[in-house]
Amino acid sequence: MAKTFSRSNRIAEQMRRELADLLQFEVKDPRVGMVTVTEVEVTGDMAHAKVFYSAQEGTEALQKGLEKASGFLRTQVAKRMLLRTVPQLHFEYDASADYGMKMSQLIDEALGQEDNKE
Repeated sequence: MAKTFSRSNRIAEQMRRELADLLQFEVKDPRVGMVTVTEVEVTGDMAHAKVFYSAQEGTEALQKGLEKASGFLRTQVAKRMLLRTVPQLHFEYDASADYGMKMSQLIDEALGQEDNKE
């Protein structure tokens, strides 16, 4: 019977925790403020990792700051996780929280219009 929670999934979850800690306490770049790491996807060969993040304001400066810090973050993850090969980090903004807030607002508006009709 195959494992339902593969090695790449376990590594992705551990990387998510380590990156969240590093971004909060170790990165000194002023462009990188309050960032939440929402998910990490690691390829099967452990060569690349997509790091999805959300922030109060998803600006280009934040993206550039994360890309600039990726080498430092990769080095620190290698030290903390003791992996033979550490994936290259690729940062992508996670707009799902923004989308969820927008949908919630639309639902509230629709319910408000329904109450006004009655």
